[in-house]
Amino acid sequence: MEPRGTKRRAEKLEVAEPRNKLAYSASSLPTEPALYSGPFPFYRRPSELGCFSLDAQRQYHGDARALRYYSPPPTNGPGPEFDLRDGYPDRYLPRDEEVREGLDHLLRWLLEHRGQLEGGPGWLAGAIVTWRGHLTKLLTTPYERQEGWQLAASRFQGTLYLSEVETPAARAQRLARPPLLRELMYMGYKFEQYMCADKPGGSPDPSGEVNTNVAFCSVLRSRLGNHPLLFSGEVDCTDPQAPSTQPPTCYVELKTSKEMYSPGQWRSFYRHKLLKWWAQSFLPGVPKVVAGFRNPEGFVCSLKTFPTMEMFEHVRNDRDGWNPSVCMNFCAAFLSFAQSTVVQDDSR
Repeated sequence: MEPRGTKRRAEKLEVAEPRNKLAYSASSLPTEPALYSGPFPFYRRPSELGCFSLDAQRQYHGDARALRYYSPPPTNGPGPEFDLRDGYPDRYLPRDEEVREGLDHLLRWLLEHRGQLEGGPGWLAGAIVTWRGHLTKLLTTPYERQEGWQLAASRFQGTLYLSEVETPAARAQRLARPPLLRELMYMGYKFEQYMCADKPGGSPDPSGEVNTNVAFCSVLRSRLGNHPLLFSGEVDCTDPQAPSTQPPTCYVELKTSKEMYSPGQWRSFYRHKLLKWWAQSFLPGVPKVVAGFRNPEGFVCSLKTFPTMEMFEHVRNDRDGWNPSVCMNFCAAFLSFAQSTVVQDDSR
């Protein structure tokens, strides 16, 4: 979605609010929330098909070696007091964002497991393959007024592949990222280091390097409306004490946010940040988000758990809040739009 205008190119889809928000044609898709306020569409409970890991050099491994284990501080002890600035920038190795990976890692997993899919390789015909992050952006689009996006779509042997293309505006914003924002990004990864152990029952070791090349990714299967989905997303950790050890219900998402001091700050948090947390967690079936709230000095002073299925309750009675039905209906509409727009099959 680009903030202004609607364009169509060979294999790129850009969707935005047209000047007439009620206009709808084969080459445009309006984003006005009121247009998608119907009943919640069918969404099949996601099931994990497999996983893969990326190591410190961003190399692919078809196993769970990068999976970490949720290890929070004792609930009856003192506050966490995690120093999220510790190690910055000396023990920080961020991933090279100039390397555009596209769907490469997911496609490698798919090539290795194509013959093992339930229903056989033929199930992929008509399915949509993408990253969880791309679907997250679709879900939040009706309420997004700041960030634009662009997706490249390609059909091969009946399967539609969706991959994000960095827009010129997004690239310029990334290259001009201020030092404070870079430090805040580090803090999010540092929080994970304080909350995760390398083995079940182990203790976190926050003294090591924060290397954002390392990732554990879950590969999931679902269906939205009549659109079969195969997508992958990075997982922060698994909870060895979860009621069920069956992925994805044992997974935990970890987030940070600044401390809130007024009802107005909490209202803004629920309207904006919690929407993204919900979308990111609901899609893969992650049951909860554990948030660390940091003070101005960069210390986490409190932890709060947000069950994914209860997040909407914070904005249910807020007329300026978000609605899960709108998010999912827009996503379903976009997938139908993409399926009908990309008619060329590159398998020929």
